[in-house]
Parts: sequence; structure tokens; C-alpha cells
Amino acid sequence: MHFYSNSVSSLDEIDHGGDLGRIRDAFPDAPEPWIDLSTGINPVPYPLPEIEASAWTRLPAAADGLALRAAAAAAYGAPDPEHVAAAPGTQILIETLPRLVGPARVAVVGPTYAEHAAAWARAGHAVEAVTGIDRVGAAEVAVLVDPNNPDGRTHPLPERRALAEAMRGRGGLLVVDEAFLDFEPVASLCPEVAPGLVVLRSFGKSYGLAGIRLGFAVSDPETVRRLGAALGPWAVSGPALAVGTAALGDRGWRERAARDRAADAARLDRMIVRGGGRVVGGTSLFRTADFPDGPDLHRRLGAAGIAVRRFSDAPKRLRFGLPADRAAWCRLSRVLK
Repeated sequence: MHFYSNSVSSLDEIDHGGDLGRIRDAFPDAPEPWIDLSTGINPVPYPLPEIEASAWTRLPAAADGLALRAAAAAAYGAPDPEHVAAAPGTQILIETLPRLVGPARVAVVGPTYAEHAAAWARAGHAVEAVTGIDRVGAAEVAVLVDPNNPDGRTHPLPERRALAEAMRGRGGLLVVDEAFLDFEPVASLCPEVAPGLVVLRSFGKSYGLAGIRLGFAVSDPETVRRLGAALGPWAVSGPALAVGTAALGDRGWRERAARDRAADAARLDRMIVRGGGRVVGGTSLFRTADFPDGPDLHRRLGAAGIAVRRFSDAPKRLRFGLPADRAAWCRLSRVLK
């Protein structure tokens, strides 16, 4: 087991995908345009609806926020809008939650998305990385990313439900990050939210609109109220409210996108295997694989203008997002061959 220091100096510089500026500097002779496969964002975004001009010129109305939360509740299976808090991205919720909890022992089931441990440690909590939900122990707060990033690991619903009940029974808190659940055949905990359970849902990843900066926390109404107060008024912009409400209400698009991205993920798996890789996990939006020549393959991809995610603690491991079009698929295939 590993404990993170409250100073978190080593966690303040977390490597994320999507920083093409830095990788361009490393491969200045790579062909343009770059193909960014370093994130798990849907490469086929939701078609933007027409946005009324007033969404840009007035402050968001309470009714607009309610409509968004109602659409989110219906899409995620939450009991009603009072159980949903909307925020300008899931990341701000990851940062805000630790500030609403008194000093606690926090168990983060990992390895996983590093921002969770970093946020709790920055807020002064004692953070421990554990390797499974059966090792949460006596922690007052547990954090679980399911499906996990970067390996796609999931836990059966009864196991997640049991952990939530155990944490609630001792007055603790379970935070479940379901950022990559939208397109997966995995049951959500959103319909079962109660005091002591917070479920995070990301909008931008599944809908391919990360720049909108929109995310949700699903929990009991009192926790939702506290989160809303911490975020302050007008936390979500008018255009984001309009786009989010339309997209979350479009069940047909979501079902088609889930089928199409699952097919893309299977295609990417076949390409990885033909290239000598071993797929170790992932979701419909990204695939993670080990390669005997991982560092060299990363360099060859960079030289070809293709950005993928690498891991300093696992040099053979690379994570691939989905190519957006035929040209991107062909370019990736040439390098992997």
C-alpha cells in the first residue's frame, strides 16, 4: 500500500492527455495535422443544436438549470433533478468534494485517474492507494473509478452496492466516478443514490464535447445542495445548459453512438493485436495495451504525428483513443504494421 503526502508536490504535475503543444515540441518534424489519440473523448461529437442568441447575452435562468438537471436525471437514472448537481466539468467536482468533508482517511482504489488522490490530498486528507475495494479497510472516504481509467476495470453491481452500504453504515462516504460508463454494458449506481454516496458523471467524454465543460454529481438532495452552494450561482454557462439539455435528452443518438464506438473499439483491438500488442483493458472510448517495444512504438507514433497516452510507471503500456475518420485509421494502421 502507498500513502500520498499531504504536500502532494509530486501530484501537482499530473500528466494528462490532450496536450498537443508539449508533444509537438518533442516531435517537431512530425507531419501535420496531428492525430490526437491521447484522450478518451468520443471522436464523433454530438451535433451541436442551434443555440439562441440570448444564451450568450444573458445570465442563465433557474429554469434553464432545472431543465438540464431533469435531462441528466432521466439520462443517468437518478430519482429526480433534486438529486443532480451540474458543474462546469467533472474536474471541478473532484476538486470541490474534498473541501466539503472534514479531515478523513481516504482510500482510492487504484491505480486510477490521478486527480482523485491529488484533490483529496490537497484538501488535507490522508490518502491511501489501495488495490481493490476489499482493501478499503476503515477509511472514512472511499473513491472508486468504475469503469476504471486507464484499464477499464469494472466491479459487479452487488460489490459496488455492498461497498456503498458499508460506507454509509459507518457514516462514511463513497465517491464513484462513472465518467466512462455511458457506452458500457455496466449498471450505474445513480438510481440508488442515498446519503453517503456521490456518483460523478461526465458529459464531454461521451458526447465528444469536452470544451463545453459540463459534468454532474448525483447524490442525496442535501449533498447536492451543498455542492451547488460551493460552486456558486451560474456555475454552468448558458450555451452549455442548452447543449447539455438537448444532448442528454437524445436517447437515440446515445444508443447509436454506443453501438458505433463499441465497433470502433473492437476494430482498434484487432489492429493492436496485429501490431504485436496485448490488450489489457479499456472501454468503448479507449483501449489500453502492452507492447514489447512500447517506448520505441511511442516514438514512432510521435514521429508520425500520432499522440497516444504513455505511462511512466509502465513503459510498455500505451493507451489509444479512437481515430475519428478513415484517414486517421489508415495512418495509425501504417505505424502499427
